[in-house]
Amino acid sequence: MLPTYECDVLIVGGGVIGLACAHYLIQGGRKVCVIEQGRVGSGASHGNCGLVAASYLVPLCAPGVVRKELPGLLRADSPLYIKPALDPGLFGWLLNFAGRCRPECVRDAMRARARLLINSDRLFQELFRDHALDAEYERRGHLIVFRTEQGMQGYAAKNEAMRPFGQAAEPVVGRALRALEPALREDVCGAWYHASDGHLRPDRLVQSWKQVLEACGARFEENCRLDGFRRRGDRLQAALTATAEFRAEETVITAGAWSGAIAGRLGLRVPIQPGKGYSITTPPPAECLRIPSSFAERRVVATAWPSGFRLGGTLEFSGLNTALNRRRLAALAVAAGEYLRDPVGRPVIEAWTGMRPMTYDDLPVIGRAPGLRNLTLATGHGMLGISMAPATGRLVAEIIGGREPHIDPRPYRLERFS
Repeated sequence: MLPTYECDVLIVGGGVIGLACAHYLIQGGRKVCVIEQGRVGSGASHGNCGLVAASYLVPLCAPGVVRKELPGLLRADSPLYIKPALDPGLFGWLLNFAGRCRPECVRDAMRARARLLINSDRLFQELFRDHALDAEYERRGHLIVFRTEQGMQGYAAKNEAMRPFGQAAEPVVGRALRALEPALREDVCGAWYHASDGHLRPDRLVQSWKQVLEACGARFEENCRLDGFRRRGDRLQAALTATAEFRAEETVITAGAWSGAIAGRLGLRVPIQPGKGYSITTPPPAECLRIPSSFAERRVVATAWPSGFRLGGTLEFSGLNTALNRRRLAALAVAAGEYLRDPVGRPVIEAWTGMRPMTYDDLPVIGRAPGLRNLTLATGHGMLGISMAPATGRLVAEIIGGREPHIDPRPYRLERFS
């Protein structure tokens, strides 16, 4: 007979969203257990570039994006790549994505994203002030760098749309840009500087946060794959794994790209597609940038910490798989070389790929699961899991605790897809 563990709240998924939920639930006096199919923080939370960017307000589904990206969708080294396959689920997701590329949808999405991003930025500052989290957190801002004047001008409208939220950037060109970030090549056209954005090292964040939570009484079960649930009526009674049975008053699914399949076992349709991203981590190059930078035309991000340097980016739709595509990895360094004097350090310490949980409206799913009184969803954060984690965790704790939410939860409910 398998052992049985009991807790107040079971969290299925040990990435940054799961840790954030555990943090605020423990603050509310709950006994928490986290189960993770691999190691805590080994998924999308591990190898991203660690931006804590309240400026990421505009969703991917923006007017004109389909027309702009269509020519390169099937090219294997394109920033956005769709692997040719007969996948009805992905085809339907893409159609819905295209249907959301309208100005009114963008305005609604920006308001909903702003609530999570701006509150998470504030909560991160509180977390680093009040807890012994070791994640190399800094607030140096974030540069959106362009090689062409057309690109610089094209960002202006997007930037104005951010102004009502207090997230507009300042244009920086010529000598002012060289003084601000000497690591950029002289032939880049210019950049937009979001001065209030922060960054951290995500792999260190999740490991440090796990240690803090364990000290507060959280239980973590790693290499613990979920096999299913035992359900009675509108309540989950237990989560079943190969090694143990977990009984909880409340369950939260925070399993990232795997959340759709897990929820599907309970009859829930959560429209998440895995969007594969890549990164390479090296020592800092000899001429290393100091401000995290997004290379706009190539969709690549570069971040430096005292302990290392990372290039990351691209978005690949090829199903749930963690196979490394060496061609796409190599494209990161090639792209960085178009913007940086010294684009990559040596040697490569880690080549990584991970699955981001993408919804077609580019908003997360946060809230009670329809038809199940004690199941809450917190998933679908796309490429913003780090940036949205604290506000998501606090909102989940408020929903479960029946407290007044600090932000309006309605835009994130699963029912919006009905």
